[in-house]
Amino acid sequence: MIRTIGLSAVLVLAVASPAAAAAKKRTELELSYTADAGYAAAVVLRCDPAGGAHPKKGKACAALARAGGDPAKLEPARGVLCTMEYAPITARIAGRWKGKKVDWSHTFGNPCDMARATGVVMAF
Repeated sequence: MIRTIGLSAVLVLAVASPAAAAAKKRTELELSYTADAGYAAAVVLRCDPAGGAHPKKGKACAALARAGGDPAKLEPARGVLCTMEYAPITARIAGRWKGKKVDWSHTFGNPCDMARATGVVMAF
């Protein structure tokens, strides 16, 4: 009986290990923004495969992949001109990128500045 329990435990560990490894490398991020003007929004973004409630999940995953999963390294949109109005908005991305913890936030001067800096990632 002891052998059976020991063998069962080894089999359970062997079966669970690939799933545990996949979970550690999973990408699931909560993207949100909050404006001082009183509005906010949030979505979940999953990558590999793309999923979640983000309306442009495939493009958002691709943009984050180009940045190595670091929102601070997103390539700003070219040719976008923003007004000088002051309407602060704070963007936040938290969760896991390929298993690595992500906890980023930045306050932009207005929604246009946020859109220019984060592109499709924060376009929801």
